[in-house]
Amino acid sequence: MNTRIRNTAVVSLAAMIVLAAMARPASALEIKRFKLGNGAVLLVSEQHQLPMVTMEIAFDAGSRRDPKGKEGLAALTGSSLMQGTSKLSAAEFNQKTDFMGSSISIDAGRDNASASFTSLKKYADNTLHLMAQTLQDPGLRDADIQRKLADQVAAIKASEEEPGYVAGVAFSKMLFGDGPYGHPSEGYADTAGKLKPDDVRAFYHDHYRMGSAVIAVCGDVDANAIKDKLEKEFTGLAGTVAEQTEPAAPVVEPGLHADLIDRSVAQANLILGSGGIARSNPDYYKLQVMNYILGGGGFASRLMKVVRSKAGLAYGIGSAFHAGKFPGAFLIVLQTKNQSSNEALKLILQQMREIQNAPVTDAEMESAKKYLIGSFPLKIDRQSEIVSFMLETELYGLGTDYAERYPQLIRAVTKADVQKVARDYLHPDALDLVAVANQAEAKINVAALEPRKQASAANP
Repeated sequence: MNTRIRNTAVVSLAAMIVLAAMARPASALEIKRFKLGNGAVLLVSEQHQLPMVTMEIAFDAGSRRDPKGKEGLAALTGSSLMQGTSKLSAAEFNQKTDFMGSSISIDAGRDNASASFTSLKKYADNTLHLMAQTLQDPGLRDADIQRKLADQVAAIKASEEEPGYVAGVAFSKMLFGDGPYGHPSEGYADTAGKLKPDDVRAFYHDHYRMGSAVIAVCGDVDANAIKDKLEKEFTGLAGTVAEQTEPAAPVVEPGLHADLIDRSVAQANLILGSGGIARSNPDYYKLQVMNYILGGGGFASRLMKVVRSKAGLAYGIGSAFHAGKFPGAFLIVLQTKNQSSNEALKLILQQMREIQNAPVTDAEMESAKKYLIGSFPLKIDRQSEIVSFMLETELYGLGTDYAERYPQLIRAVTKADVQKVARDYLHPDALDLVAVANQAEAKINVAALEPRKQASAANP
């Protein structure tokens, strides 16, 4: 059977898993938790509907660990680990993976690096062994690392042609400065371009430690059997990663602080925001409801209704709290015609103040809760999503019964809660603004939009 046919078969089985899992309520997600001898936490969800297995390991090796001046190192390390073992070249490693119709990936996100695989049950042991080999005995050859580095820098330069990417990078830098979340995971073209193979090898040795790892397994497995296999496969990577000092939560000084980036674009790309929360914040669920009503609920949100549907100023607009291990950002993102920038920003500020100053309606509360609770099972309707969900429960201390508790956490939110968190966490009088636009056309008037002046004008 050729590779394309095998991979097509895997995809077809994965699609069947979706249909099977959708019939299972979220509350029926049983998670078994173990502690391995090497210190890693193991979470297992046995799903025997189909002969598939998915595993993901979260290492404390995300881009927040990038040393200053070496932004992009975590990402380069992750991609370099996929270049085979000390005994297998990248081509030989990929050939073995393709023969089984399996998929293996290693990459670094903001908070953690992830090593994962999906395979048919009959190849699960072999796939696990292959992934364990590349994690514990990687090739990390100079030529492979330099090739992946060239790819990474080329991808960064290509992204820099996209105004939305430019706006996002500038906003993170503006809000977080030199903090762990202040740079894109892939780094900058200049910092990534200076990385050396020895940097990659040092980062790997320092941060790929099983004592700080969390492993999640979902599929047609026996929990005790997979625990025993992991104990045997991962005898290396001993030790832990020292806890990272939590940075101060980002605070924006009063006023509207603008970074106006001039580009020859037909539409302005705008990001407006301030400091947010960590995932562990107990107000997380109240903020989910509030943000759904403000700008996270698609066409049901106020920002979409006012800025898009009523004023016709944007095709899409949305807001979000990016909650991670450390406090992240609250941001509102939109694209609008250059000439409409000032009007769109004015409407956004008005909506932020309105949700602070007046209770939301009963209909808005019902719609938000119904969506958040009703859509929750869709977040765990595939094996890959289940393993990601299990990792989240462990990494953020949510508990193995989180799927059962989530609906009640949302139902418990009141209108008073929504108004309180809007007042506590929205800061229309202290915001960062990044606008990638044709500035001659946009003519963004920062002084006129200055939030405190807007408040005075609204309350003469």
